[in-house]
Amino acid sequence: MKKRIGLITSGGDAPGMNACVRAVVRTAAQNDVEIIGFIRGYEGVLDKDFVVMKNENVAQIIQRGGTILKTARCKRFYEAEHRAKAAENLRELGVDSLIAIGGDGTFTGAVLLQKEHGFKVVGVPGTIDNDLFGTDFTIGYDTAINTVVEAVDKIRDTAFSHDRIFVVEVMGRDAGFIALRSGIAVGAEAILVPETKTDIDRVLKRLEGRRKSKQSAIIIVAEGDEFGGAEDVAKAVMKKYVDREVKVTKLGHIQRGGNPSAMDRVLAGFLGVGAVEAVLEEVSGVMIGMQHKKIVRIPLEKAIKHHQDVDDNLLRITEMLSV
Repeated sequence: MKKRIGLITSGGDAPGMNACVRAVVRTAAQNDVEIIGFIRGYEGVLDKDFVVMKNENVAQIIQRGGTILKTARCKRFYEAEHRAKAAENLRELGVDSLIAIGGDGTFTGAVLLQKEHGFKVVGVPGTIDNDLFGTDFTIGYDTAINTVVEAVDKIRDTAFSHDRIFVVEVMGRDAGFIALRSGIAVGAEAILVPETKTDIDRVLKRLEGRRKSKQSAIIIVAEGDEFGGAEDVAKAVMKKYVDREVKVTKLGHIQRGGNPSAMDRVLAGFLGVGAVEAVLEEVSGVMIGMQHKKIVRIPLEKAIKHHQDVDDNLLRITEMLSV
């Protein structure tokens, strides 16, 4: 029997996941290895819902958003008995290693599968939040921030035309990387993120200082900001400046979809190849990342326990450029 590797995409979908699936399948085929793709992540492992992946299965998917393997957040996998069943199913199918494309929750499940049942696992960072330690960028992040930039550029036209303040909420329940980079890119007047305490009075004073020279303004708010979401920020602005027209836009799941950018496609290719090569070398319990344009292997536990810190330089630039 050929060597068999299991493959899942799990958690929130991210543009570039399909490109990574393609890279895994094609690299495996080059090495005479079979890929078993499970449908809907860990749910598929538990239900034995899978497809044997061949090159024809991944034709014409590099440009597609989402994931052809589907994805889900599997609540059953929180329970030890179900993880035991997953390990049993994998072994019955002749699968001896699992490549998991996803984020923090996906990797946590993979770590437990290895710890409790000695099953070999390799993680690939696929999340728009870019919040995993050990890689400069995660698959999907570049596309997500470009989606935000495109949307806010359009909002800026209306804000200028009507002298309005727009409070735009972007994804980032626990991390503000999307808000920070997209905010700098669109020239936002204020950027609010979970990693720093929001001084709403300072934000309001900044808007006051701009009233004579510039009536319109854009405030980018990560959904997990400690002050609250876009609605709460908008209320504070309206209370202070009753003469200003304030609008709220929540970009929501538009940030997850769409064709992956060139950067995400290339990154996904590198990481997918790196994942298969790690398995062939009998390496387990690692996340395949990219640091300074080089492929690296980071212990999975370190990737999920040491969340990516916000670059202080980004915060400094944000302050300087939003004056």
